[in-house]
Amino acid sequence: MSKVLIVGSIGLDTLETPFGKRESVLGGSVSYASIAASLFSPINMVGVVGQDFPAVYVDLFKSRGINTNGLEFREGNTFKWKGYYEYDMNQAHTLETHLNVFADFNPVLPNEYVDSDFVFLANIHPSLQLNVLDQIKTPKFTMVDTMNLWISTTKNELMEVIKRVNMVLLNEGEARQLCETPNLVAAANQILEMGPDFVIIKKGEHGALMFDKMGGIFSSPAYPLEMIKDPTGAGDTFAGGFIGYLSHMEEINAINLRKAVIIGSALASFTAEDFSLDKLKTVSFVDLQERYSEFERLSAFESLGALQKQTII
Repeated sequence: MSKVLIVGSIGLDTLETPFGKRESVLGGSVSYASIAASLFSPINMVGVVGQDFPAVYVDLFKSRGINTNGLEFREGNTFKWKGYYEYDMNQAHTLETHLNVFADFNPVLPNEYVDSDFVFLANIHPSLQLNVLDQIKTPKFTMVDTMNLWISTTKNELMEVIKRVNMVLLNEGEARQLCETPNLVAAANQILEMGPDFVIIKKGEHGALMFDKMGGIFSSPAYPLEMIKDPTGAGDTFAGGFIGYLSHMEEINAINLRKAVIIGSALASFTAEDFSLDKLKTVSFVDLQERYSEFERLSAFESLGALQKQTII
């Protein structure tokens, strides 16, 4: 069975939305992505936490079959983020960020991790992403996420990462910023010319677009939730679900890639239904299959056939 390596942040979040408030709950890209991907494959986790990191969260990871040998414990406090959302749940407002032990994060892979088949480099400094790529032997598929900060401050290093991976994952604002164009199709084509085989542009409540070097474009809707309590981590959940499902398949092809986008979108919708990982950690295969089917119904339509002009009297 394919192994998935996930490298990024693990943190404790304090946040408030119009639907409630939570203090020091599990957060970070590795947490969301690993729990999502663990539905499909064994996960090798890499991250750093402090002495204040609750043991119950480590137990959660282990209960999902996640290998925590790459989870480093250091003296000091865990990475902390504090923020809030207003009714526009697409925009997080940061109040405080304390990097703590994450400030000196330098991922060193255990020997048992270097032969991981699928790799997700979550949003960390591009130099660290390059460091991880140098440690991996011969992965079948590599995927990278990024953010506006790295585009502004370390663009050259980010470009080196992009050249070396199979897929780039970013949101629409980041795509426009990276390529200096308002047009997402033009931005995706520019990124593909840099080296990767695929690009996914996340559009929040408006779904996602996937582009490939052959000119293929796939548009996925977002699931229309009646209640969104906390969208934190939805993007990382999408990435984890995507690469987890893909690692579960025997072949990386257009059909499986499109299914992976829907899997990621479905799992992301579960995350947004509650705070932190409270909903995601309870999702079963049956739950996922039901929501996947709902996605099918959302976007299903018949062939148009012959278009005939009709006169309305």
